[in-house]
Amino acid sequence: MTLRFFIAILLYFSVATAMAADPIVTDSTSNSTVTTTGKTKTTVKSPPPSAISPSMNNSNSDLCTVGIAGAVQTQILGISGGSTVRDMNCERLKLAKTIYDMGMKVAAVSVMCQDERIFTAMEMAGTPCPFLGKIGEEAQKEWDAKPELKPTSEKDNANNDKLKGAAMGVGSVLLLLLLL
Repeated sequence: MTLRFFIAILLYFSVATAMAADPIVTDSTSNSTVTTTGKTKTTVKSPPPSAISPSMNNSNSDLCTVGIAGAVQTQILGISGGSTVRDMNCERLKLAKTIYDMGMKVAAVSVMCQDERIFTAMEMAGTPCPFLGKIGEEAQKEWDAKPELKPTSEKDNANNDKLKGAAMGVGSVLLLLLLL
């Protein structure tokens, strides 16, 4: 039995070694043709460019103007616009301060007296505004003789500026609606 067992093991190892020494070779050849026919459609969905209204930077500036701006944007069209409005009271204060700093106090008071509120306050205090170089009681007599020269309310001017700004905004929206 040992002889048979010995021959079997010898035969087994000789076959296993022979099998491991033989390389495995695979040859493969293929030909293919691909034909594609079709229609393609590309849709790009992106937001439109923005309508950016002009700006006016008033911080740390010595300007007596206020910026008003607006913009309207749709998928098709954008409109923007802007304007500035003068602040007449700010200008009056700056002018009066500059004249006062030059030593011309009566002229500075005269500039301030162009505002109806200041004019009325000066009368109520018993110190009427100067009138053509006259001050005190002489100026009061001149103002009483010519009341048409007294300053009028600036509310009308302020309302006009607000109306201009509102009209510009409404006009922009209407123009945009007409173009759609």
